[in-house]
Amino acid sequence: MMKKLTMKKIISILSVLLSISIFPQSDFDFEFDYAQFAYDSTSNYVEIYYSFNQASLAIGVENSNANLEGLLKIFIADTATGDTIVYNQWGLHYDIQDTSLVSGQILVGSLGFIIPKGNFAFEVSGTDVHNPAKSRVIKENVKVEPFLQNSMSISDIELASKMIQGSENTNSVFYKNTYEVVPIPNVVFGKTQPALFFYTELYNLQSPLLKSDVIKMNQMIYNSKGKLIKEKSKNLSRNSDSRVEVGSYILSDYPTDSYTLVIVLVDSSSNTGITTAKKFFVYNPDIQVTDTFEVSTTAVLSSTFGSMSEEELDDLFDKSEYLASKSEIEKYERLSNVDGKREFMFEFWKTKDETLGSTQNKNEFYRTYLQRIELANQRFTSMGKQGWKTDRGRIYLIYGEPTEIERYPNELETRPYEIWHYNEIEGGVFFIFADLTGFSDYTLINSTKRGELRDDNWSRRIIIR
Repeated sequence: MMKKLTMKKIISILSVLLSISIFPQSDFDFEFDYAQFAYDSTSNYVEIYYSFNQASLAIGVENSNANLEGLLKIFIADTATGDTIVYNQWGLHYDIQDTSLVSGQILVGSLGFIIPKGNFAFEVSGTDVHNPAKSRVIKENVKVEPFLQNSMSISDIELASKMIQGSENTNSVFYKNTYEVVPIPNVVFGKTQPALFFYTELYNLQSPLLKSDVIKMNQMIYNSKGKLIKEKSKNLSRNSDSRVEVGSYILSDYPTDSYTLVIVLVDSSSNTGITTAKKFFVYNPDIQVTDTFEVSTTAVLSSTFGSMSEEELDDLFDKSEYLASKSEIEKYERLSNVDGKREFMFEFWKTKDETLGSTQNKNEFYRTYLQRIELANQRFTSMGKQGWKTDRGRIYLIYGEPTEIERYPNELETRPYEIWHYNEIEGGVFFIFADLTGFSDYTLINSTKRGELRDDNWSRRIIIR
């Protein structure tokens, strides 16, 4: 049980100062959010995230020192029995060294509680101690259904403004399972907070009720009209019963709107699945339109790319980057939905086919490039690295079959190396690759091709000393 192993305190509080502008949602800018994680078979571990915007707090003075003070109150009651589960308050004190830096910064904190199965009324309030008239009360009805049961399950999604993987700050209240996850209680992203991070936990992956060897995980973002904006998918092995899943999205090009991040786990063999979702907001007043192309939709959908998933398109573009310009790479990375990526790939390969391939046979160069990828993987894969990712694979994908290859695999005083000649390029060029590690992973060490690595003293690198 990941949460139980990493939990330092059942009730703990820590506030940190973050330089993040908050999109105000009330006159007194106090925000609250929460996420549930597994604890045991009868209860969940519920994390409550809160934030005070410094600009909303009055500046007080104590012993000639300026400070801000907030008061946090949490009341949790069982709606069925009326029993009080939590009723407490915590003071927050922050000394100010420079009052001119108060605006635009927030204080973020977290508390954790073990809550049993049931339905609960949460009432969370924040108050300015120096001006008690400034206060905000947020109410939420929360259902607790323990995640640790017999079947596959997934925790809530925690949204974050910052995430540190492999953090050594184990005393941080934001630390869990080697990650330091700084929450963003108002869940607003955009121009001033373009990066969205998320954290979730998966449980019971080795349940005997599951039939597939792998579980498919889909991530989807929908806008307020229900349109699919972004989609990713991957397969998860079942070699452990629980695991952490994290990810991120850059939202700087998303127009102002409310969005929903949906994560789905699917056991395809038994045709069953589970879902968790989290709503968030994007405030980008300067963004009007995204993913516009002057391309026939019918032509795109009827092409090879029209039936590709977003994961397949991303994989194809990774393999195509050797042919892409810097502006094309940047343009593709800005795309936020599968339709835009399909249109981009349609135009990308149409242009390459016309300029590098044949105008008589449609998609000839595209098909040739795919064949090169397959052959590169067969010929050059080494040490777990796919052939197309190696130096020899890259040169082969870009320039095709060499005119001639000189191979020197068993020289007494040098490491194995190869010389590839291309007589039709720039009047004749060559590429020299050497197995510097002894594991058949040949590295490019010299070339006469313009724009490629040039080292006239390359022979010194292959001498065995």
